[in-house]
Amino acid sequence: MAGSDKRKQSLYFPEDMLKEIQNEAARQDRSLSWIVQKAWKIARIEIRKFPSIEDLPDEPE
Repeated sequence: MAGSDKRKQSLYFPEDMLKEIQNEAARQDRSLSWIVQKAWKIARIEIRKFPSIEDLPDEPE
């Protein structure tokens, strides 16, 4: 994956979650973007274990 691709993207977080991310970014003297990117790299293996919408059983009508 290319490290130079810097496209803007808006992400929306619940207020309390955003505050936690901001606090952690300040604690580590890092940007919000850096914190979210590192969190994704750590969490993505676990997230890939979640079923996709196509894998969920159909709801009864």
